[in-house]
Amino acid sequence: MSSLPALPLDTQYFAPSRDTWVLAILDALCHDSGLSQRDLARKLGVSGAVVNQHLRELQERGLIRFEARNGKSYRYIPTPDGQALRADMARDFSSEAIRIYAALKRQVGERLHGLARDNIERIALFGASETCEVALSVLAGLPIKVLAVVDNDLGKQGGLFHGYVVSPPHVLEMVDCQAVLITSFGRRDEIRQQLEPLCLARGMEMVSL
Repeated sequence: MSSLPALPLDTQYFAPSRDTWVLAILDALCHDSGLSQRDLARKLGVSGAVVNQHLRELQERGLIRFEARNGKSYRYIPTPDGQALRADMARDFSSEAIRIYAALKRQVGERLHGLARDNIERIALFGASETCEVALSVLAGLPIKVLAVVDNDLGKQGGLFHGYVVSPPHVLEMVDCQAVLITSFGRRDEIRQQLEPLCLARGMEMVSL
């Protein structure tokens, strides 16, 4: 049984619904019915009381059954109905995630097509992140060459990121690029301040997604 990617339980703009919690719990239990309430709470990032409430509701709906392990704890075992619901919800979740990814790709594509229209042909990407992965996917269909992927994270430097060796930012002093594309949303303002002196000195554009 394949596992779902991490469900978006800690997001700001895609707040988890009741269905999200149901899927998260069923998915966790389908892979390990030995998880305790404390384990589930830690895994999902919620209180034990919230997990207990959801487990009771799933039991009442006939989606899981409680099996006593000793006098103090239980195993929470998905029933056939629970396993079937988990499979149906997982398909819906995957379909929705793909639609969100496609929308993000269109948004990134509009920004990058603008670079091509401005005759930008050589760029570097700052931020070896999921957004950078989307940007590289879009750039594969554009007449723009990626000369470097850089990141401040020492743990990423020297590693491969979709065929590119992640370099430290000082590499930008040596590559002949026309623009630096910031592909990190989380620390964008900090990166802009970091890049501003270099871009001014070398006449490079600084672009954010």
